[in-house]
Amino acid sequence: MKLAVIGGGGVRSMFLAKSIAQKAAELHMDELVFMDNNEKKLNIYGKMAKVVAQKLNADLRFTLTTDAIEAITGADYVITTIRVGEDDMRVKDERIALSMGVLGQETTGAAGLSFAMRSVDALSDYCEMVKRYAKPGCKVFNFTNPAGVVSQTLRDMGYDFTYGICDAPSGMLRTFEKLYGAPEGSAKGEVYGLNHLSYFQSVTMNGREVLQELIENDRAYTETDLRYFEKSLLRERGAILNEYLYYFYYREKAVANILAAPQTRGEQIAEINKKMTAELEQLDVEKEFDKALAIFEHWYGERENNYMAAESGVKRQTKWSFDIFGQDDGGYAGVALNFIKIAQSGGVDSMILCVPNGGAINGLRDSDVVEITCDIKDGEAIPHVFGDVDEQNLELIRRVKIYERLSSEAIRTKSRTKAIEALTLHPLVASYSLATALVDAYLEHNKDYIGAWV
Repeated sequence: MKLAVIGGGGVRSMFLAKSIAQKAAELHMDELVFMDNNEKKLNIYGKMAKVVAQKLNADLRFTLTTDAIEAITGADYVITTIRVGEDDMRVKDERIALSMGVLGQETTGAAGLSFAMRSVDALSDYCEMVKRYAKPGCKVFNFTNPAGVVSQTLRDMGYDFTYGICDAPSGMLRTFEKLYGAPEGSAKGEVYGLNHLSYFQSVTMNGREVLQELIENDRAYTETDLRYFEKSLLRERGAILNEYLYYFYYREKAVANILAAPQTRGEQIAEINKKMTAELEQLDVEKEFDKALAIFEHWYGERENNYMAAESGVKRQTKWSFDIFGQDDGGYAGVALNFIKIAQSGGVDSMILCVPNGGAINGLRDSDVVEITCDIKDGEAIPHVFGDVDEQNLELIRRVKIYERLSSEAIRTKSRTKAIEALTLHPLVASYSLATALVDAYLEHNKDYIGAWV
């Protein structure tokens, strides 16, 4: 079986390689290709990923390439994790919004529309290659942000073999397992909503319901990703919230914190990545892997401990290291590999994916892509039926879903008008005048990538 990763020169490539190599034998995977059109980064982070994979599974055929057709030809599965315009464009995406007093944040905020404008054309090109060169029935797992808008748009374009994946829900479940001292896989969640806007209606630990327990557990607010919320909010919602809901429930705090911080999250990452890359390119990362790994651990640890720190004022203090041989937490690769594992087993199991609603949540269209707990059966994802959900939660979901629908239409038809309508309805913009100014700024910002819009 062959797996291709489009965007294999990214900073997180080693995580991906570790996840895949650890599970390759179990999944009958014998070929892995990392493709990236940034040859410099591929020769640093791709090669480090290759060393990790070889240490874990010498039998896995691992190749690096800048040729997308070569990577995709004969693939059974494809993961897309690309950043069109790289870090510098993200920084400008977010600063444009902040200059107007609007949350930028590249997935949840207004900057997500700008990022999606650049991403979709490139992703649709890769999807066309999948149709032409991959094995029949090949599935594409997209991790490119903003996963909600991108997944909706790709499905609207007819690419029904694409699935949006995100490690935020599974990552939160893993923090609960650590809180309880339970092994990986012990926690299960019944989740409904949208990417980066989802609600845990149920959390079980080894089959025992623990949602209310977690809401009342003071340690959960210091040791898990509940750290971004107040207990009173979770009690009121009767649910555990995806960490990105912080931006909706604490909007003014998030914007104020970011504006008061010396750097945005995008600026932090851009600076860290530039410094790390500059150090690593002085080495032969394959022959001097231990030195390269020490550099990576230092800089990536800075990145992890500053996650959401500017927005929330809460900084992690954990010493970070990359343990090649330790049990893998999975990350976004784990989401894709879990799908493959269940599909190969011939049985049925559940996981959280971005898929069409199909009647699972009342009040949304069947074609609306939602983030939801699904049963994987015969290689297909069947969303759990939630029916009527909390009306306040649904109101926020519907508002953002309309934004995503309109964004999809805007990107597919290159319509300035639809883009303005989309941001006007976005809860974190909620203004026609601001939406108009933002869209015009983003069209100018992205002109070299997206061509003319009407």
